[in-house]
Amino acid sequence: MPSKIVIDCAAALASKGLNIAFVESATAGRMCSEFAMSPDSGKILRGGISCYEVFVKECILDVPHGLVETYTPESAEVTRALANGGVALLKADITVAVTGLIAAGGSETKEKPVGTMFIHMVFPDKHVAHKDIFSGSPESIMLQTVDRAAQLIMENI
Repeated sequence: MPSKIVIDCAAALASKGLNIAFVESATAGRMCSEFAMSPDSGKILRGGISCYEVFVKECILDVPHGLVETYTPESAEVTRALANGGVALLKADITVAVTGLIAAGGSETKEKPVGTMFIHMVFPDKHVAHKDIFSGSPESIMLQTVDRAAQLIMENI
């Protein structure tokens, strides 16, 4: 069962006649799945792309290799590029992209520890970029990210 904020967000999107799509790296489809379990999923959910590996980011979503090399796959810059690639492919009213570090083994540093998550959203009239540092298990970090995305969507529609 999705969280209350995801259910409320889906209802708000449905009430405004908006659809949504997801481009997910670290969350690997979990965000799309949570929204798919909301009562309004059939009215709002366009779909999603799971792009966990760099190959998918570059080959399917047209993220430039140099951007990944310069900023790492888990960065605000790559997340923005994923969102833009998702807009082109999925043509949703709102496109949400997410990258981040849910477990050790990525590009974590002292400044970007495990739990750092990047969200980039494209709305019809603006872009919203957000960074959080969550703690907990990988699943907990994923769910906190889903809820933060829902909160940001509600604040911006």
